[in-house]
Amino acid sequence: MPDVKAVISREKDAPVSVETIRVPDPGPGEALVRVQACGVCHTDLHYKVGGIGDDYPYLLGHEAAGIVEAVGPDVDEVAPGDFVILNWRAVCGQCRACRRGRPWYCFDTHNATQRMTLADGTPLSPALGIGAFAEKTLVAAGQCTKVDPRAPATVAGLLGCGVMAGLGAALNTGNVQRGDSVAVFGCGGVGDAAIAGAVLGGATTVIGVDVDDRKLEWARRVGATHVVNSRREDPVERIRELTNGYGVDLAIEAIGLPETYRQAFYARDLAGTVVLVGVPTPEMTLELPFLDVFSRGGALKSSWYGDCLPSRDFPMLIDLYLQDRLPLDVFVSEEIGLEDVEAAFQKMHDGDVLRSVVVMR
Repeated sequence: MPDVKAVISREKDAPVSVETIRVPDPGPGEALVRVQACGVCHTDLHYKVGGIGDDYPYLLGHEAAGIVEAVGPDVDEVAPGDFVILNWRAVCGQCRACRRGRPWYCFDTHNATQRMTLADGTPLSPALGIGAFAEKTLVAAGQCTKVDPRAPATVAGLLGCGVMAGLGAALNTGNVQRGDSVAVFGCGGVGDAAIAGAVLGGATTVIGVDVDDRKLEWARRVGATHVVNSRREDPVERIRELTNGYGVDLAIEAIGLPETYRQAFYARDLAGTVVLVGVPTPEMTLELPFLDVFSRGGALKSSWYGDCLPSRDFPMLIDLYLQDRLPLDVFVSEEIGLEDVEAAFQKMHDGDVLRSVVVMR
């Protein structure tokens, strides 16, 4: 049972701390992973401020890549020495979604059975069942996806959550096609990944919408053909101007706000698609004229984790990165240590970074 350093959130909205934790040896169906890098994601901040639950203390971090050090009995997906990306949707293979050939909708995903603990034995709640702001972590073997080890861990790990959510919103949920027009509302990490996904899928007009010129510049770096600052101009009208008056084939909302969702709804062409990948808060409500929902046709979809299947999508996306067809390096704003996570949360909140990435030295 190794003792390692990790980032802990002990109570709601309190500063995180770096502490020693104990990681059990892997049992049946489990894997011990030496974490090499882990991105700082908004979901970790949600845990810290009590936006997800109150099962403190939390072991934060989930957007990670590393090396499998050991596996328990009955594990054949991965072996010691494998370079893996961690995912938070280890599919069961038995639920009604899996049996219908739609495992990306699995209704019974699973995590490691054993709990990691503080040095005094207090059980920890790992963020999204992973807990990777740690030198080592224990996960279900199905949460490990083997990929090409030539990819740096700093970029590979980002596919574990936010970047995959955005890419998948465009490629999987939105089913972007060659020649499509796409607008993405919100050009942070998830939104910019959606832009990159739209480009990868063959969209020829890709419009990034945000209120921050810094983020709009990031959007251009990942492939946006046009950008719109919605503080200065009406994004719906501008998007119509850029699409010969029609609106886009696909509008992706990557913030989780009713106002921007309405903008996405009206910025699409007749029979166009809206995809919500931004995460709303529980008190939010949305009101739309019911006749507009009917008369505009098309599809209104929600995208959870980009409707991804890690075993299918992670290796493919890493291969595209290695072919210089997917600019994952753009998403790494800075490399930091475990002790810098609290400051990274503030930078993320202020919009100063796409991703801070913790690197285990």
